[in-house]
Amino acid sequence: MRCLIVDDNVGFVAAARKVLEAGGITVVGSTASTAEAMALIATLHPDVTLVDIDLGAENGIDLVARLSQTSTPAILVSAYSAEDFCDEINGCGAVGFVAKSDLTAAAIRDVLGVSACVEECDHR
Repeated sequence: MRCLIVDDNVGFVAAARKVLEAGGITVVGSTASTAEAMALIATLHPDVTLVDIDLGAENGIDLVARLSQTSTPAILVSAYSAEDFCDEINGCGAVGFVAKSDLTAAAIRDVLGVSACVEECDHR
């Protein structure tokens, strides 16, 4: 599985890269910019994009809404709980949410697995 990380916290990006790669997920790149994220997705073709909700001056939820028009699933991540952003998360097109403190390769696979099951059920 190939993953792009969109986050403005370089410490988190380094830690996430380590955790994900130890779990068998290849991190193909990272950026703190939503514009660069769109360009990287077009050239790197990740299987999933992890997007921080709070990108400083930019908004990860808006990026995920744009990504929902592509074939690349996006998982929102945040240092805050999902309850803090519940309304925004529900309508933006993300396939799931993982708290930064809970980020593991298994958590990413689990979110994608549940998303695939829900999508399959919706098409029946």
